[in-house]
Amino acid sequence: MKAQNEQYLERTQKSFDRQAMMKTLGAELSVLAPGKVEIRFPYNPKFTQQNDYLHAGIVTTIMDSACGYAAFTLMPPDADVLTVEFKVNLLRPAKGEVFTSSAVVLKPGKTISVVEALLYSPEYGEQGDKPVASMTATIMTMI
Repeated sequence: MKAQNEQYLERTQKSFDRQAMMKTLGAELSVLAPGKVEIRFPYNPKFTQQNDYLHAGIVTTIMDSACGYAAFTLMPPDADVLTVEFKVNLLRPAKGEVFTSSAVVLKPGKTISVVEALLYSPEYGEQGDKPVASMTATIMTMI
């Protein structure tokens, strides 16, 4: 995939840095390539449900941002991003000390892109090779 903006790395990071929710979660963005990002964040008991697992709303929030920023890396310089819809599958309890959401654009589009994200925890294998959750999202390019 090819970025439409030569400054996509800086632009994507600046946008991410403006997200108060990501700061609240202690999340960090890594742009791996045009159309592919990771967001890492630490476990925090403030964001758990009654069994001390990470709350599904937090899991969804992280994957939604990962999908949005994966699509954002491919957008023109004057565009912004907005999620249109998503589907989440919670595959196993979200437990562990750190979580990583990896997102990749499956189908880029001028107006609508389809993106897939997985959320991993090292709790489930040395490389966190078993995902905790998955998301498929439809992301809109706003100009």
